[in-house]
Amino acid sequence: MKGILPKAVTSLWLIFLLAFGARLGFAWQQERKFPRDVLAPAMFSQETGSIAKSLATGKGFSSPFGKDTGPTAWLTPVYPLLVAGIFRVFGIFTRPSFFAVVFLNALFSSLVCVPMFYAGKRIAGPGVASGAAWLWALFPNAVMFPFEWVWDTSLSALLGATIFWATLELAESKRWRDWCLYGLLWGFTLMTNPSLGSLLPFLLGWAAYRAYRANQPHRGFAFHAAKPASVAVRIAILCCLPWTIRNYIAFHRLVPLRSNLPLELYIGNNENYGPRAVWPPRITKERELVRYFHMGEIPFMEEEKRKALAFMRAYPQVELRLIADRFVAFWTGLFDPWQRFLSADSVVRVLLLSSTVSALGGLLGIAALLGKRSPYAFPLAAYPLVFPWLYYVTHSNLRYRHPIDPVVLLLVAIAVGSVVKKATPPSGSLIEQETGTPEPGA
Repeated sequence: MKGILPKAVTSLWLIFLLAFGARLGFAWQQERKFPRDVLAPAMFSQETGSIAKSLATGKGFSSPFGKDTGPTAWLTPVYPLLVAGIFRVFGIFTRPSFFAVVFLNALFSSLVCVPMFYAGKRIAGPGVASGAAWLWALFPNAVMFPFEWVWDTSLSALLGATIFWATLELAESKRWRDWCLYGLLWGFTLMTNPSLGSLLPFLLGWAAYRAYRANQPHRGFAFHAAKPASVAVRIAILCCLPWTIRNYIAFHRLVPLRSNLPLELYIGNNENYGPRAVWPPRITKERELVRYFHMGEIPFMEEEKRKALAFMRAYPQVELRLIADRFVAFWTGLFDPWQRFLSADSVVRVLLLSSTVSALGGLLGIAALLGKRSPYAFPLAAYPLVFPWLYYVTHSNLRYRHPIDPVVLLLVAIAVGSVVKKATPPSGSLIEQETGTPEPGA
């Protein structure tokens, strides 16, 4: 019995199945709270659903807000194309389509356990690997998001975790094929969630450096260590090139990946936050959408960029305060977490608590790795230190953090593993302390 329990607890299959069951169970519970004729239209009302509808009806990649507004680069194509394929099979904005999306989101989210397990095993052993996978399987945000968001959120978490695992493996590889596959993985990721691209130079640079160090005896590979890395970058760019060309043809402007960054910048940096802010806010989503419909996507974005940058230059002190507020919101879920925790319902409290505790645990994990001078400290720390800056400058939402949550939870497992290791006496130490003699065979 003693041998069976640890084996079951560390079974990756068991962890995956329980993670999948938890996500589907939450979706089943929540689905019953919605009227049958409201659920699917409500959940598909975001940009992803609108673009997928345009694709499924033969109007191309267009109209992110339901109204026919022509071509768009509001999102990159992978996830809207996936949803459009579901629409073609199960119908547009139907309950079966929504259930198919939730099923896929839950599958993506549950599969995160796999790269987390193997990355954790490489870094700190099977105990930390199992702990990290279990943390993800039961992490409230990961359980809820597959149902709550018809978005690339769960797929992005899988890609973020897979890229980290692949980076660790690549650092010990001398095969050009592995570097090429790594470039393909990045290309697919950029076409799914471009924000993860902020990690590319840090992770690829670390992998190239580690590969150089690991293969110094093989002078040929060591001398050309930068070449496979440059090939990986070129492959990633080539994967994005067809989409960039399409955007240039559609808009007669260079839009490499997405067009909506200026609006995201203006949402978080506008007159609503200035020294003379008023209520109700002067800037609303509805007002901006009316302007978008009248102006068209590219002129609208250029105007949003101009206004956001003008605000940031005019009020630098306000901007610093907003960055601090967004830092808090990114890691806890809300700008005023303590006040909201006291007044919120149980679900919001769980999300606030799990987000905050995991953030603090991730920080302790980085400290533990630095204390041991682990070579893995750099790629792990890059996720929480580099990725969030896009959202510190624009605006924060709990789901924006989700692509790096697997790595944050891996850091939590590393921190817990380090504490447990320090608290556990070495084998035989208690016998030696009590008897003054070493254990037999020592």
